[in-house]
Amino acid sequence: MMSKGVRLSEKWFNRALWLVAFVFAWFLTGLGKSIIGDLPRVEAQYTLEHFVNHVTIEPLRTSLKETAQQRQRLNDQLEQASLQLTIRQKDYQAARSTFDNWVATRDATRLSTQDDELVRRTQQLDALKVQERNAEKAVETIQQKQTNMFQYEAQLQAQINGMEEIARKKLDQASQHQATRVFLYRLLLTLPLLALAAWLFAMQRKSQYWPFVWGFIIFALMAFFVELVPYLPDYGGYVRYLVGIVLTVVGGKYAIAALQHYLEQQRLAESQPEFQRREELGYDTALERLGKNICPGCERQVDLKSEHHDFCMHCGICLHNYCGGCQARKNAFAKFCHKCGTVA
Repeated sequence: MMSKGVRLSEKWFNRALWLVAFVFAWFLTGLGKSIIGDLPRVEAQYTLEHFVNHVTIEPLRTSLKETAQQRQRLNDQLEQASLQLTIRQKDYQAARSTFDNWVATRDATRLSTQDDELVRRTQQLDALKVQERNAEKAVETIQQKQTNMFQYEAQLQAQINGMEEIARKKLDQASQHQATRVFLYRLLLTLPLLALAAWLFAMQRKSQYWPFVWGFIIFALMAFFVELVPYLPDYGGYVRYLVGIVLTVVGGKYAIAALQHYLEQQRLAESQPEFQRREELGYDTALERLGKNICPGCERQVDLKSEHHDFCMHCGICLHNYCGGCQARKNAFAKFCHKCGTVA
């Protein structure tokens, strides 16, 4: 395989440097996450109580609390009154049963001396009936008070709910404005990072300190897409969709321009003499592309296994030639003959 031309130690060094890049990005991301996460603390934490009219609502709340206490006392009184009514009803029913039995006995004996006793027993029964009725009136009075209390409590609650609804709308508006301000804080912190990452990508990504460059680029992308975009104000979805459209258009235009530039560079390269094109190709780059069955010159697919394909059919660059010492067919980009070791 052509990819075996790359030094093994170089592969492991590159992997270690990529590990450095990711570790560097991880630490930067942790620091950035902590800073961005603390940004909301610069704003006050709003609650509903910040926006209610306390001068108006507090007397209503106090009255509502007192009404609830009175309603509880009425519940206790109603429980006692209902118990008294039950007792009076049972007393009357017992006396009525005794009276009915006595009347039945009197009717059987028909003694005139029992007339006074009939009057006395009737009066006692009437008195018990009056007590039962009074107990019923006491229950009805408490129930009427409860009804009035419920209605008054409902009116107070409706007034409080109306004031709290107005305050809730103000709270929502203030929270939206606060979220927008916090997002702007994050944006002001993230945009310079993106700008610096773009400059590093354009100017320093191939420098000797490329692991730190790529680590910072990964950190900037994480800060934008993970720490900023989720907090993007919604406003019914308009902002998110508009930002998505803008990013898509900008990214699409950049990709189209990059593709056109690449194709133009390839056309210019293919029009140059072969020796000049071979000199511009790096040794490792050529071996890497050949290891993928790709022409190093035009980056199109070629059949390197065929013994008849010594030149690329697309751009004409030489892929295989013959050793001057042993005439063995070899990789045209190799520095030494693989059979006899003669310098290519």
